[in-house]
Amino acid sequence: MSTPPLLHIDALRIDLPLDGRLRTVVHRAEVSIPEGSAVALVGESGSGKSLTARSVMGLLPRGARVHGDVRFAGESVPAMTPERLRAFRAREVAMVFQDPRAHINPARGIGDFLIEGLTTARGVPAAEATRKVVTILREVGIADAERRMRQRPHELSGGLLQRVMIAAALAAEPRLLLADEPTTALDVTTQEEVMAIVAEAREARGLALLFITHDLELAAAVCDRVAVMYAGTTVEELPAERLHRGAAHPYARALLASRPPLSDTGARLSPIPGRPLSGFEVPDGCAFSDRCPRVQELCRSERPHPSPTGDAMTACHFPHISDSEEVGRHA
Repeated sequence: MSTPPLLHIDALRIDLPLDGRLRTVVHRAEVSIPEGSAVALVGESGSGKSLTARSVMGLLPRGARVHGDVRFAGESVPAMTPERLRAFRAREVAMVFQDPRAHINPARGIGDFLIEGLTTARGVPAAEATRKVVTILREVGIADAERRMRQRPHELSGGLLQRVMIAAALAAEPRLLLADEPTTALDVTTQEEVMAIVAEAREARGLALLFITHDLELAAAVCDRVAVMYAGTTVEELPAERLHRGAAHPYARALLASRPPLSDTGARLSPIPGRPLSGFEVPDGCAFSDRCPRVQELCRSERPHPSPTGDAMTACHFPHISDSEEVGRHA
């Protein structure tokens, strides 16, 4: 028997109260992460990536309704009691948010922020907690850790503050790390440093990782598998090494084609026509139908469900087929 995944997001649908009524913003998110593995969730802004990640920690907005399931080590997160959910957040899963300044109290010191979870949720003595987080701060590239512990958030650069957020996540000793576009507000050099820290920490601790990003190249470099979301639906999921040569969904292929090639700085871009849809704007058929070069009548009337294509999954009525698969079909 195969080992069940550490995290399994199964046909997740999220409804939120908008304009006085419930509207679906995530239609069908599908993500599976084995213990110690890394999966990237990729898509344009508004595709539902962050809401999907927040559902893992039960951090959805007030009034949200969840259908489907989010299971961690076989346990349903939506079914957790408030007490179990607090323990789950303190010990099993940790999140690195996109904007560290929005998630650290500016009136408190860095040291207070870092040790609070250990002292309150785990009962670790303050002196022991301080020693632990100072060690982790050094591990994430903050050499003068003792001085930084005495500072406040406004005294640190964005890169240092994101390292503090990573240290706070690692201090909880989680089994799963959620990283929600942790490099968005950083310069390119600092982005590389932060992602190297995340990758090294995951490797050293055997963590599973759900990495939210809009950067396909970074996703393929950091993760084992890549899941692509569009308008609230996971439209493709496949091994990272096959992203460039094996993507079958027209949207995933269009995303790849719209990126400028590093080898030819003068190449013309291939933009995706139209505009991306939010989950609550999705029509009855395929959400990508108005922008898709392979669209047919079926696409406009019937929403495709995910189906396996080898070691990948694609939600498309007319996916691209590799030459080898085409030969196999007609053999």
